[in-house]
Order: sequence, then structure tokens, then C-alpha cells
Amino acid sequence: MTEIKTNRNHKDSVFTLLFSEPPAALELYNAERITKGKDLYREKLIKIPAPEFIVLYNGKDEFPDFKELRLSDSFKSKGKGNLELVTNVYNINKGRNAEIAGKSPVLNGYNELIAEVNRNRQTMEPAEAIEAAIKSCVERNILVYFLEKHASEVLNMLFTEWNMDDALAVRYEEGHEDGREERDNEILDLINKGYTSADIEKHLREQARSATA
Repeated sequence: MTEIKTNRNHKDSVFTLLFSEPPAALELYNAERITKGKDLYREKLIKIPAPEFIVLYNGKDEFPDFKELRLSDSFKSKGKGNLELVTNVYNINKGRNAEIAGKSPVLNGYNELIAEVNRNRQTMEPAEAIEAAIKSCVERNILVYFLEKHASEVLNMLFTEWNMDDALAVRYEEGHEDGREERDNEILDLINKGYTSADIEKHLREQARSATA
């Protein structure tokens, strides 16, 4: 099995790595392009759709196909302030908003990879589930160039993300809201030391018992 090296920067993600490739980034841009190439050279005013701030969601929690988020919802005083930002959030998990993925084979391939990992996780350990998903996608001609070039990075990133998610779920289950940032840093440090999600879960539960003893 491919050697797993923990990811020191949890903000790194397979999505970011995938779309850092210029051809993939251009394809994603073209999937939402608002003007045709020839329009760029016209002198007359060109009417375009209003610009949007877009977030693509592919988390594991239940989320609607579309949700509008407003910055003002987080203001302490409602109706005050002259700054507003509206974010349109689209759920891009497999089977959701298929028309968006349909315009970008790379995005569709990413969705297939993540869906395959999620299916495998039901019967496999995390590392095995990710490795099997990578192999399956390559065999089905999905993201072949990317996965062959970055196989170990994809494995390490997803393994770190899944371990972090599982560990954070335990923290919330135990009701540890105080010192959240410190505990998150502690969890990430344990992951970087090679702890599995099961090890971290045991560690957090022992801490919780000690705190209530």
C-alpha cells in the first residue's frame, strides 16, 4: 500500500490541487463563462449577468442543492452597517446540481472520486478506501493524468481530511465547545504524529473522563 505521510497543512485539499492545474482551472472557468470570446473585442456596451460570489459545497453533511448566505446574517445588530455580501452556495456532491458538473469533466471526475471514497468507507478502513477509489477511477479513465501524477498526495490529503473530520465529530459529540481552537490544533498535531481517528477518539474520550472525574 502507498505510504501515508500526514499533511502538515489541513487547508490543502484535493480540490485545490486539482484545479491548480491550468487546464482544469480554465475548464472550470469556462463552465461559468459569461461572455463569448468575440464579445471581448466589441466597442459597444455588452450586457452581462450580474456577477456572483459562488461557493461549491461537497461536504458530507446534508445540504440543499442551493443556499444563499448573507454576510449581514452574522452582524450583531440587524439592519445596521452598509456592507453586504451575498454568497450563492451550490452543492456539487454526486447527483446534485448535475448541470454544473456536466459542463466540466474535471469537476465531474472529482465528484466521482469523492463518491467512490465515500462508498468504500462503508466497508473499508480510510486508507484502503481512498487507495481503492484512486485505482477504480484510473481504471475507468477518470482523472487519469491527475491521479497518476499526484496519487500519493491525493491519498495523504484525503486521509488527513477524513481523520480530522472523524476526530472533530467526536469532539462535538462530547460537547467540547470551550477551547475549540486549541483542541482543533491538538487534534491536527495528533494526526501529524501518525495517530489514527480511532486513536484520537480514544484520547479525547479519556480526556473527557478525566475532566469530569
